[in-house]
Amino acid sequence: MNVRHNFEFAQVSKLSEPRGLKSVADDLGYSPDWNWSWENYKNMILALSRDYDLRNHLEIGGGRDPVFSPAELADHRIAVTINDLSQRELDLAPPGFSKLCCDIAAKDTLSVTGRERFDFAYCRMVMEHVPDVAQMWRNVYELLTPGGVALSFFPTLFAPPFAANQIMPERLSRAVLHTLFPDRADDGDNPKFPAHYNLCRGSEAVIAPVLTEIGFREVVVLPFYGYSYFWKIPGLKQVDAAFTKVAQARDWRAFTSFAYVIVRK
Repeated sequence: MNVRHNFEFAQVSKLSEPRGLKSVADDLGYSPDWNWSWENYKNMILALSRDYDLRNHLEIGGGRDPVFSPAELADHRIAVTINDLSQRELDLAPPGFSKLCCDIAAKDTLSVTGRERFDFAYCRMVMEHVPDVAQMWRNVYELLTPGGVALSFFPTLFAPPFAANQIMPERLSRAVLHTLFPDRADDGDNPKFPAHYNLCRGSEAVIAPVLTEIGFREVVVLPFYGYSYFWKIPGLKQVDAAFTKVAQARDWRAFTSFAYVIVRK
């Protein structure tokens, strides 16, 4: 009788276990086209929150421009703490959020933040600026509660514009970016920061071993292809678009442009 009871309990537990992380993206209609990554980042956060009942969020590098508005926090029944290196950026953030000023990638971060504080951590266009991404992932692991989830959205090597950005001196890459995208001026709302691209790849073969060793039980890498950086350069635009189309069709992970990395503790 006890054996049967234990078997039935195990079956119920198995059925109540959330589906895999990849299935959440599939339900949203995941496409490797880069536009999908930008259009569905927020949807992905909400879908993961719903499927895994994640209510206490940490937005890393959220600064003045968090993903959610204050009104949406109540609508979606979530609490969001905004993290940033800069207290000035946090001061420019809208009211209604808790705020945490620290470097999530620093080795002494946990002495400031404590452990197991959040069940969901996410960041957008942050990890490419971190010199030691493995250390950042270790800190994120410790900040998550058991069963917690993290999502990182970042540009990847070896997409040509990001490879060029890594090779060029910072002063030159800044000048090129400002020429092509004047709205990225240093005194604007979307300034340029030095990029390192440490561990910023679109391949599980590169990323998964590091994250598995840290302790994450599930690791999903979603690759994306394409970008808008060459759209203002005739000729190069067409050549680059043709190459991107082939890379996407053949899933050449060395030439992804962006990636989602989704992990579960």
